[in-house]
Amino acid sequence: MGDQNAGKINRLLAELGDTRLVSSRWLRAHDYATSLVSRYVSSGWLTSPARGVYMRKGGRLQWEGVVGSLQAGEGLPLHVGGRFALALQGHEHYLRLGDAGTITLYGPERPPGWVAKLQLNERFEFEGKGPFDLPSVEFTGEVSESVLAKQGLARHQTGSGADAPICSTPERAMLELCDGVSDAARVYEADALMQAMTTLRPQRVGMLLRHCRSIKAKRLFLALAERHRHAWLPHVSLDDVDLGRGKRALVPGGRLHPTYQITLPGDLDEHLA
Repeated sequence: MGDQNAGKINRLLAELGDTRLVSSRWLRAHDYATSLVSRYVSSGWLTSPARGVYMRKGGRLQWEGVVGSLQAGEGLPLHVGGRFALALQGHEHYLRLGDAGTITLYGPERPPGWVAKLQLNERFEFEGKGPFDLPSVEFTGEVSESVLAKQGLARHQTGSGADAPICSTPERAMLELCDGVSDAARVYEADALMQAMTTLRPQRVGMLLRHCRSIKAKRLFLALAERHRHAWLPHVSLDDVDLGRGKRALVPGGRLHPTYQITLPGDLDEHLA
């Protein structure tokens, strides 16, 4: 192998590390011809865990590496949010059976098709843009923590050795979860999670409420927070927060919350752990 080709494979292997994946699109954009990639595979440098994507031979296929590859490598504005973000932050025991292994991704673009074909213990579920009108952030390695914080996002160290995936903070993740509530079972789940949200930051909650487009998510979030009498709630400014008008019948036959005018199951107390 010539010095130039040896340098190219060495740069690629350094880029990949133990957990990173790269797509055919990324390789073409970085001047790795298809024939050259095929040679790397046949020579034992690279392996292809799914059509159109490659990783270092002997590397570890983990969800953290997949998410890091989508964010930092592919530059896709996808973040881990909702249920899985809350599970990462220690609340998986409040989730319904099976939800803790479903990685909920949010963003304006769908993940590439190869993501669903990877042989992982977890599965990915794309939830769309979510309930916020915040501008998308390009998830490159240079994006600062302060820029992420303004979106209700943060890097989360998982201890796997992979790039720290960008995830929703608890404030944003709870609103994302509330946006997806559609039946009593999901209200029970949201209520159990909200009970544990004792340290939310009121300024961030207020910012996210102002940028949240889902009336249901805002009303449910606030009703559950009030129900659990969280100390941070009186410090949340609701100025310029649109809570809509009229009643919201979230649960048929439920009990109407007097302040936020949304129906909640009457038996919430019986479902708390």
